[in-house]
Amino acid sequence: MKSFKKLFTSKPKTHNPESSFKIGGMASLKVLDVIPSPEDDSHKLKKAFQGFGTDEDVIIEILGHRDANQRKKIRETYHQLYNETLIDALKSELSGDFGKAVILWTYDPSERDARLANEALKSKKKGIKHLEIIVEMSCASSPQHVVAVRQAYCTLFDHSIEEDIVASLPPPLRKILVGLVTSYRYDKEVVDTDVANLEADRLHEAIKTKDLAHDDVVFILSTRNFYQLRTTFACYKKKHGNPIDKDIEKSGKGDLESLVRMVILCIDSPEKHFAEVVGTSIIGLGTDEDSLTRAIISRAEIDMMKVKSEYLNIYKSSLDDAVTGDTSGDYRNFLVTLLGGKI
Repeated sequence: MKSFKKLFTSKPKTHNPESSFKIGGMASLKVLDVIPSPEDDSHKLKKAFQGFGTDEDVIIEILGHRDANQRKKIRETYHQLYNETLIDALKSELSGDFGKAVILWTYDPSERDARLANEALKSKKKGIKHLEIIVEMSCASSPQHVVAVRQAYCTLFDHSIEEDIVASLPPPLRKILVGLVTSYRYDKEVVDTDVANLEADRLHEAIKTKDLAHDDVVFILSTRNFYQLRTTFACYKKKHGNPIDKDIEKSGKGDLESLVRMVILCIDSPEKHFAEVVGTSIIGLGTDEDSLTRAIISRAEIDMMKVKSEYLNIYKSSLDDAVTGDTSGDYRNFLVTLLGGKI
């Protein structure tokens, strides 16, 4: 096999400057054509909090039809008008899964992911499912978002996400995750097929020798752009007969194997990953509301229409119907609103 040095020095073969890695275009969120002013929205929200009981329908109607920039303006305006944060007002008025969902949605996306990541790293849960949020923000988001999450994390918790990863997780897992969160991937469509073939072989060798935390693996998964990695995974299947995630699954069932498979799926097909998160949270005994909420809130402004299509492909049923049938009350109404449905 050619020297691995080739991987660090090779120049890209193809470059399409018009095609950048775009997050968006397939959102389910429905924003009004004519948006009321942040002052009007703030007054209506304040009124919904006052009196006997809370008017949850107004909260859903306003916040469920505003994008991240519009929600930010509402937060700022509400604070100026009433000298309290909108988040604090929501916390005092709402409860349960509905309250959690609305508050997470109202946060700035980078602050939301920083808080979810911190919660995951402080969790005492076993396995790696609770680490999904860190993989998602690193492997299914823009590089700019990852940087914003890291900055928000430092501001909120007075130390870095890297410090908490190292303090919370065993060496193989933390090595992978620190590599992912500290990376700033190139976000244009640049693909070198020679490098893809070399790195497909290197990944195959690491799987065969059960050395998934090798420096080369971390380098490949955490620094290559998403287009390059998808080409690498395609080369892997063509050269070695199986999809890479299937070979990893066959090589072991431990946390490291599960984590690397999650990383690869998030990079290769974010919509499939989130469809499976929704499916796993709903199907079976009980509902994992936290995972369901995170998946819908994370992708409603990005690619939820693709997630719906993938869900239908995997489970042969409608994601909207699954959510409607498995949730209730204001929580259901809010999720359905973010999914673009009518309540």
